[in-house]
Amino acid sequence: MAVIAAILRFLSYLYHGLLSLVLLALGTVLTVANAGNSVRLEMLPWTGSTAVWAVLLGGIFGLLTVILAIKGMLRPLFFLWALLVTIFLVKGYFLSGYHFTPSEFKTVAYTVVGSFIALIGAFSQMFRKSAR
Repeated sequence: MAVIAAILRFLSYLYHGLLSLVLLALGTVLTVANAGNSVRLEMLPWTGSTAVWAVLLGGIFGLLTVILAIKGMLRPLFFLWALLVTIFLVKGYFLSGYHFTPSEFKTVAYTVVGSFIALIGAFSQMFRKSAR
């Protein structure tokens, strides 16, 4: 059981680390390009420059929570980040008016399933004892 929990923790750190890096890169590019008014990410509740800042700050916050969780500090914060990401993915893609293209559904389904797996890993890491 400990091996499965360790694998889930690793996958959770990997998933949210990569997601945070993608959000950080996307937010940085959109900020530098000054594309605030032309940004429309329909799966997010924000539009325009608010969406750009949400993506940029989300990437920074996510990366910070992953690093702190790996170091054994503020583990519940990492779980809250993982929960927030899962809620935004499910709400944004499935509970809103978002329309999928035929080839897009499979990618979104994998992303959401990965988010649920990462959420389980984030939950399991909250109760892990520190190796200090």
